[in-house]
Amino acid sequence: MSKALDRISRSRAVQAAVAGAVALGLPLWWLLPLGEDPPSGTITFSTGTRAGVYQEYGELLRNELAKDMPQLKVKLLTSAGSQENVARVATGKADFTIAAADAVDTYKMSGKPVTDRLRGVARLYDDYVQLVVPPDSDIRSVADLKGKRVAIGLPNSGVRLIATRVLEAAGIDPEKDITPRSDGIDTGPKRLGHELDAFFWSGGVPTDGLEKIAESSAFRFVPIDADLVAKVHAQGDTAHFYRATNMPESAYPTVQNGDTVPTIAVSNLLITRKDMDPRLTEWLTRTVIKSRDGIGAHVHSAQLVDLRTAIYTDPLTLHDGARRYYRSVKP
Repeated sequence: MSKALDRISRSRAVQAAVAGAVALGLPLWWLLPLGEDPPSGTITFSTGTRAGVYQEYGELLRNELAKDMPQLKVKLLTSAGSQENVARVATGKADFTIAAADAVDTYKMSGKPVTDRLRGVARLYDDYVQLVVPPDSDIRSVADLKGKRVAIGLPNSGVRLIATRVLEAAGIDPEKDITPRSDGIDTGPKRLGHELDAFFWSGGVPTDGLEKIAESSAFRFVPIDADLVAKVHAQGDTAHFYRATNMPESAYPTVQNGDTVPTIAVSNLLITRKDMDPRLTEWLTRTVIKSRDGIGAHVHSAQLVDLRTAIYTDPLTLHDGARRYYRSVKP
């Protein structure tokens, strides 16, 4: 009897929500349930370094998932970044993650037997390469990094992958022509100017780790112009995931002083494995899209998550659960 009453109560709640949405002119599909009961269980989500955007996004998404699926436990694992994230999902050490498209493609092209297990869930937002130097530095271009102490990101990070390609495109051997350091966004800003001459970072803007030091100390961005991006494109098939762009002037206002910065961008993808439960993946996809504005209030780059472009998860095909969600909300 109580179960019947519960069903009636849920039905009336949905009817009331729909009626309210109609009265307010809201799109109904945001409110439609995906099943009788939310999925439950435990999933592992691989994020990134603690001061990076992946970690902050993962924490906020976990909070949103708790609202939609209260019986689902989400474990967050910090990581070096994109390359480690992709490997974790492919090998079953994590269930979901965010990774840059170039890192996904590089892993997919590696020929490892588990690469065909990877599936896309959503295209999220773009990472921007941010080459940071002290304000009084004589470094004005990537070519000027020769002979300098340069942080190129942690091993197995997306930063390491893209920084290496940018340096090589500029004619710099990352092992011989610079003193390479493995600092990430958690340590690089603190060492800039005394232990480091420059550091690379690739992430959504603004990145919390840079935004905080912009409030208390000065730094400058080195441009990565379109000619250099063209040379990156010439390096191989994976390079087509990079595009020349400008970092918006609003990213770090106190540093940029109203100027954009020529740079290189790459899309971030939310990915999983082929064997992940389709129903759970469908619910998770719905939460990602639905929570865009809520998460975007804290992670600015998340505001760029768009239902119209989320389905483009190249180089991965969509997971069946994600595809089911996108079809359900197609106009």
